Amino acid sequence: MHNDADVVHPGAPRSFSYRNMLVGVLLVIVGLVGVLAGIMLWGLQVVVAVIVGVVGFAAMVAGAIIAFAPGRGSQAPRSGGEPRSPRPSAPSNDSFMDRMNDRWDRRQQGQ
Repeated sequence: MHNDADVVHPGAPRSFSYRNMLVGVLLVIVGLVGVLAGIMLWGLQVVVAVIVGVVGFAAMVAGAIIAFAPGRGSQAPRSGGEPRSPRPSAPSNDSFMDRMNDRWDRRQQGQ
């Protein structure tokens, strides 16, 4: 049986990737140049200007997503479908809410 706290638990902290940040920033810059090029082309050919501007905006959005994506070595958050393993009763460094959730789970299981 799972409770709401198991579903919304944030899991492991996400790692920071300098490579993703660099690629993302470069894509945002290229996208900004594309949007500005679309604005400059507006007087000559409207259709080409719209296409260049939309592609530039898409590059900016993709760059922002890539820049804030976790690195390759990061772990995915734990899904709620896996049963929890019983923890030892020794004091641990778990947060208060983790200990309360464990007590609640043990109570629901009749232990």
